[in-house]
Amino acid sequence: MEVKGLVEIVRPANCIIAGLVGILGATVALGSLPPNKTSLLIFLVVFLGCSWGNTINDYFDYEIDKINRPKRPLPRGAFSRNTALIYGLSLALSGLFIAYLIGIEAFLFALGAYLLMFLYAWKLKPLPFIGNLAVATLTGATPIYGAIAVEKIGLAGYLALCAFLVNVAREIFKDVEDIEGDKIQGAKTLPIIWGVKRASMIGVLFNITTIMASFLPVRVGIGLGYFPIIFVDGIILWASYEVLKSPSPTTAGKVQRKLKIAIYLAVLSFLLGSITREV
Repeated sequence: MEVKGLVEIVRPANCIIAGLVGILGATVALGSLPPNKTSLLIFLVVFLGCSWGNTINDYFDYEIDKINRPKRPLPRGAFSRNTALIYGLSLALSGLFIAYLIGIEAFLFALGAYLLMFLYAWKLKPLPFIGNLAVATLTGATPIYGAIAVEKIGLAGYLALCAFLVNVAREIFKDVEDIEGDKIQGAKTLPIIWGVKRASMIGVLFNITTIMASFLPVRVGIGLGYFPIIFVDGIILWASYEVLKSPSPTTAGKVQRKLKIAIYLAVLSFLLGSITREV
């Protein structure tokens, strides 16, 4: 068994970002950083949940990853699928135990999110649009989880909305990018059913909706530190232009990576905006 593969399969960089977004949700809700212990617990629940989701996703995607991502741990034979399943379940149980330490509401919310991760990987992923919505819902739930942990929603609701919308777009573009491998596996993703051009246009529509939603926090008085959102909207606009100009799997791959950068910058915008807000 390849120990390196056990680290790779959870995609630790993504999970660290997700954990920080969980803390961000609590910070945006409170207008200040939560206590260190609370921050650590939130981070661990989200990090372990993300790790569980990535692991179980690779477990079910074994065959398709042989085509689309052959260098991932399971396709390259780093360890067996059964090992991946046991490993993933241990991550999930650890995360749920920590969620219980936060409180019953935090535990139930985490349980629902963890179950949705399993359902997505098992059944929902190949379904047209439903799979995209499931992933975007989980992404939007991350900052909400942090807010629930500190028992206050505040501006975290706006962050969750923006995260949901932009991730619907990103998931659609990822499906466009992976269309050839998905066809071979018999998946029924949006670009397979409606074609690359139509699916790309729907992704652009969600991009534009994200930009519109990004102005909502301004209306409720978010702080001046929110100004980097201008660059976020600029990246999303530019990505949308690229898709409109040349809708294709290659373009979709480039665009979804641009949206990932925009998401990181949006996280910074909400953080700065929340701590500079005058209440």
